[in-house]
This record gives sequence, structure tokens and C-alpha cells, in this order.
Amino acid sequence: MDIQYYTGDYIIAREVPGNVPFPKLITVEVLIDKSKSTETETRMSIVIKNEELPLQLDNYCRQMFEVIKQAIESSRHWHLIESLAG
Repeated sequence: MDIQYYTGDYIIAREVPGNVPFPKLITVEVLIDKSKSTETETRMSIVIKNEELPLQLDNYCRQMFEVIKQAIESSRHWHLIESLAG
């Protein structure tokens, strides 16, 4: 991923071109809700999207969502409390 924009509470990253067609390249937006943060918990919203038409439930965007979710779940620095996919 290539970070396009970064502030203390918002990040936009794009997948680097080369492995998949351009419509399948994903963009990840992360919104960090500092108003509800505590010393032990930070609430984040992560949106993963691309230009691919969602003709199949298990499309590339969904697969990349699962890869990113799995990376968060397996990180020793993070503990995933809730995950919603739509």
C-alpha cells in the first residue's frame, strides 16, 4: 500500500499498481475516532473500496478486506473487538 494522505485521525492508502487491473486496485480509508479513545482502546473505521462492480460476493475487494482483517487479528499489538462488513 502507498499512503496518499495522513493526519493524526485520517489515513488514505492505495494499492500499488502492477498486480491487478486498475479497476480492482483498492483504496483503504482509516478514520480514527479520538473522541472515544481511551488508554487501552481506540475505535477505528476502515473502509476498503475499489472500482470493480460487485457482481460476485467473493470479489477482489472482499478478499483484500479479509487479508487486512486477518493482519489486524494476528498482530500482537492489536486486538480486534468488532468487525462489520457490508
